[in-house]
Amino acid sequence: MQQTYVVVALCFVGVMAGKYSREINEKKPSGSDGQTVEFRISKLNQVWEKAKRMELSPVRLAELHSDLKIQEKDELQWKKLTVEGLDESGEKEAQLRRNFHVILAKYGMDGKRDTRPLESNYLKDHDTKEGDMFDDPRLDKLWNKAKSSGKFSSEELLNLKREFQHHKDKIHEYNILMDTVSRTEEIHKNVISPAEGDSKENVLQQKHTDLKQKMRDLNQGFERLRKLSHEGFTEDSEFREPRVIELWEAAKRANLTEDELDSLKEELRHFETKVEKHSHYQEQLELSHQKLRHVEALGDKEHIKRNQEKYNSLTEKTREMGYKMKKHMQDLSNKISRQGLEHNEL
Repeated sequence: MQQTYVVVALCFVGVMAGKYSREINEKKPSGSDGQTVEFRISKLNQVWEKAKRMELSPVRLAELHSDLKIQEKDELQWKKLTVEGLDESGEKEAQLRRNFHVILAKYGMDGKRDTRPLESNYLKDHDTKEGDMFDDPRLDKLWNKAKSSGKFSSEELLNLKREFQHHKDKIHEYNILMDTVSRTEEIHKNVISPAEGDSKENVLQQKHTDLKQKMRDLNQGFERLRKLSHEGFTEDSEFREPRVIELWEAAKRANLTEDELDSLKEELRHFETKVEKHSHYQEQLELSHQKLRHVEALGDKEHIKRNQEKYNSLTEKTREMGYKMKKHMQDLSNKISRQGLEHNEL
């Protein structure tokens, strides 16, 4: 029986990989002037062109490209839904607007300084000190205690650090969403039309629901970090990558059957390989960029050409792997939520 699930999972991964590759390799669209553009949606092209003028690192720029490709896919799917009359409540549209704002805020394109400090209930009245790695007193205290405990090998400390960084990123996402809720509430106060008021009220309620879920996720994530920091990694730790661990923890809370969990575990192992491969490409891209800058300073045209070609190739591969990884994570997250909901309704 177990072997059957492995085969099914492998088939699923193979099909998904083929689908993602087709989406990535589609011919790039053209703008109204006939010039090739990066995305099929105008506002995404505007964000992309602005980002290229900013001083973003190659890895961060590639990460933005992957995020914009996911946003493009979701918006094009939503347009099909509206044609079929399947988003009358506007819930999906509101979600897309939130996702777009998160992208802008994440990369410092929302009109605010990207270096703004993270704030939450336990971040107030905290002055950042030299050596504070995660901009959060609770995380910093936990990290310093774990680092000096002697319970972790160098490799385990590296894995633990990635988990702490992932939690810090989740705090950032929560604060971005909280900011959008605050601004939506301000707009809601100024609404005159009752019909428009009802619409905005629904959007606001959905945002508050999202906030509560993200806060629950943050609390569960911090509790896991606290336990991990005190007890260390166990021999039977299923996964290493924070995003995969987060999905696995969500799956265990989703009231799935043992067979469904076994099948999902195999899918997550393949997904973890994809995450690690993406991280490897990111590291190689950064190294390639450093080498290209060095060669450019020397002025050897032949060396510059060779290194530029390698850098361009790595940029494309990193973007492609980033999209595949994020799309796969989106699919797995939706699958876990859907299966959990089905069981709860039974």
